[in-house]
Amino acid sequence: MFSILKKELVGFFASAIGYMVIALFLLANGLLLWVFKSDYNIFNAGFADLNSFFYISPWLFFFLIPAITMRSFVDEKTQGTFELLKTKPITTWQLILGKYFGSFLLIVLALAPSLIYIYTINTLANPQGNIDLGPVIGAYIGLLFIASSYTAIGLFASAVSKNQIVAFLLAVLLCFILFYGFETLANLNSFKNLSLDYFGMKYHYNSLARGVLDTRDLGYFFSLSILFLAITHKIVERQ
Repeated sequence: MFSILKKELVGFFASAIGYMVIALFLLANGLLLWVFKSDYNIFNAGFADLNSFFYISPWLFFFLIPAITMRSFVDEKTQGTFELLKTKPITTWQLILGKYFGSFLLIVLALAPSLIYIYTINTLANPQGNIDLGPVIGAYIGLLFIASSYTAIGLFASAVSKNQIVAFLLAVLLCFILFYGFETLANLNSFKNLSLDYFGMKYHYNSLARGVLDTRDLGYFFSLSILFLAITHKIVERQ
């Protein structure tokens, strides 16, 4: 598994993909949070918090994570190395988990520089240090779990597709439906009594962002990731 993980990370940084993902994520967040005059601008908010960052990031992940995972299995098929991998002394699970953790670690690397925002907000706050770290830590944990689920979905999309663009679009669609789709349905009059929003990622992410580390929310993201990895395993086995 670790050889596959290393291969994935080396592949990301041997080309421009790894650097572009990290740069685009930080650039988009930086512009929206500190430069552009919008509702997400921290200077306009008047509060010592990072709510804008934690609101924007899952939406940016819609595009960044599928862009990372779309090549995972598609490249192996188009380059003819998929059959070669199957002859190696690795199991299908090791192959999938190696690719999964390789992609996930790239997202963690993209998130890591954003920790400087905590120091910045803490310094700008009046009085200095007036920042509630509980919700911040909870929201970061929520972002990691969302990234883990998006990565599993992206691998599934890459496994069922023969084209990178198709894999990208399928992953974006599935991530959007599972993050925001259930909440949209729950707000319709026909479904208001069914509590459909509970099945969406946004509901559980918002709970974590309040600083409440509920095992039900963590279990939801963990189960979602396992579900898509298990489906991916079945698809790869058949191929």
